[in-house]
Amino acid sequence: MCGIAGFMGIPDAPDVARATLERMIRTLHHRGPDGYGFHVDGGAGLAHARLAVIDLVTGAQPIANERGNVWTVFNGEIFNYRTLRAELEQRGHRFATQSDTEVIVHLYEEHGDRFVEHLNGDFAIALWDGERRRLVLARDRCGVRPLYFTRAAGRLWFGSEIKALLACAPGRARIDPAGLAQSFTYWGPIDPGSVFAGVESLPPGHLLAIESDGRESLGRYWDWSFPGRETPSQRWRSVEHAAAELRELLTDAVRLRLQADVPLGAYLSGGLDSSAVVALMREAGATRLRSFSIAFDDAEFDESEQQQAMVRHLDCEHSTLRCTRRSIGEAFPALVRHAEAPILRTAGVPLMLLAQQVRQDGYKVVLTGEGADEVFGGYDLFKEAKVRRFWARQPDSHFRPLLLGRLYGYLENSPVRHAALAQSFFGRGMEHLDRPVFAHVPRWASSRHALRFLAPELHASLDDWDPLAWYEQRLPPTIHGWSPLARDQYVEAKTLLASYLLPAQGDRPAMAHSVEGRFPFLDHRVIEFANALPDRWKIRGMTEKYLLRRALDGLLPEAIRSRTKQPYRAPDQSSFFVDGEPLDYVAELMGEARIRDAGYFDAPAVGRLFEKCRHGRAIGFADNQAFVGILSTMLVHEHFVRRAAA
Repeated sequence: MCGIAGFMGIPDAPDVARATLERMIRTLHHRGPDGYGFHVDGGAGLAHARLAVIDLVTGAQPIANERGNVWTVFNGEIFNYRTLRAELEQRGHRFATQSDTEVIVHLYEEHGDRFVEHLNGDFAIALWDGERRRLVLARDRCGVRPLYFTRAAGRLWFGSEIKALLACAPGRARIDPAGLAQSFTYWGPIDPGSVFAGVESLPPGHLLAIESDGRESLGRYWDWSFPGRETPSQRWRSVEHAAAELRELLTDAVRLRLQADVPLGAYLSGGLDSSAVVALMREAGATRLRSFSIAFDDAEFDESEQQQAMVRHLDCEHSTLRCTRRSIGEAFPALVRHAEAPILRTAGVPLMLLAQQVRQDGYKVVLTGEGADEVFGGYDLFKEAKVRRFWARQPDSHFRPLLLGRLYGYLENSPVRHAALAQSFFGRGMEHLDRPVFAHVPRWASSRHALRFLAPELHASLDDWDPLAWYEQRLPPTIHGWSPLARDQYVEAKTLLASYLLPAQGDRPAMAHSVEGRFPFLDHRVIEFANALPDRWKIRGMTEKYLLRRALDGLLPEAIRSRTKQPYRAPDQSSFFVDGEPLDYVAELMGEARIRDAGYFDAPAVGRLFEKCRHGRAIGFADNQAFVGILSTMLVHEHFVRRAAA
């Protein structure tokens, strides 16, 4: 895991180009504190900040092929690099290192731009073909690793994080109203957008090539795909056969992610997914299990009992970080600085604090259970949509919506606590039953509550924006032939997973303290396997992740294996007040003067929300998300926009 940066375009003197690269890469020191590397070739430059995990001695980047005409820097890991290296050596390629990085340049020699299709890994790659004077940028299939680019001063600039681009293009430090509206609707800017005007994110599963004459081509090499409803898979003889194959595949996915020349640990939340990963680490050959978890003072969020059950079951060497509301509120600005975007929840903060402990304990790599819910249908949202579709067949039924009462039992202020409230909340959007975004309408309607607090002129500019139609224009035409659950999973993978979870709870919190997260459930082979499954093997009745639970039979304690999904959460707006008094920075940034000066929000409306939160009356999702979203936007403005203008 590392940080990369660079450019292509108008040439500079070598010393000037090197100084530019140094200015960019030093903003990413947290991603790679083990050393810097540079390559300058006329109108192109590559820079690398290294987190040494594989080949600690000779694995420094940039790395070139034998002839020195193809160079690369990359952030991430290629998990199948040993197999690829053996195949390439049989074809006559000579290697100078033991690193996974070096397979990239040789694969490019063999396959051109299709090299990326051979990689199993999490990566953001920049490759410079010096002979053809072309730059190639590529990003992994799910978007685990970030990669941004912008165009300014006759160059294309790229970097692992936006702050590297702002170091050379400070004019890009402007919040884009469209990116802000997307963040307040879908929980994050939708690729290829970002919250900064003129800054783009390379979409997951895409490759961008820039030729010597400036021509650019952007192509998708992989996407989540599902069989049509008329062509169900006949791959498995029985559910037992499928469960056995899945167990073998998951074990291999974990085995590949155990490759490192440094010690590895794992996050253990107490839920099915992280417990499965830790147990599979032992199945895959790990002899010493080192685990880390988060505990909360609030019983609503705490899973300590389940965590300790797994620690005893697997005999882990374990550490627990206890997070208070105040510690979350005080660390929130650091998370936003690393996330570089408004966020609607505080859940990334405890993960960032946990990464700090992981690093202090001498670990650079952790395996986690991220992605299992998207891949195997684990979220309540999927079951909720199933009930709502069932309800829609008899919209006047008083009994069908009662099934919603089986959901969200872990919420202190659950929308299903009162039948009338549940019918009102979940009854919204029923007219969109046949649309691919049907499952997400209630969530997006709740998060869009934050848009009401925008400044009048900014709000007026969005009057013609239809978030459902806008998003559906970006969906593949084939989605209309998929099952309802497949549609729900695709939208979830492209919005919440790619735009919020992986950046704000995955890459950025971990890399804030130079820790690499690895996600076995997001191995593309696992995703392709799961996408081909019948829906009834993902959600059976109201049991989520049915086949995954079957595959883990005998591996986990039954209480963990059969436990109903409880998503990881943390206290939100309550973290910013102590005995009714706001933390100092919160009082300053949410004050009328600062709100008016920034210009994004209606100061009186924000003031009313502030008082509501201060007195503990903001108990619903909408107010919570609006408060956190507004505060995080003000922090983005403070960290990047205001300081750039100073």
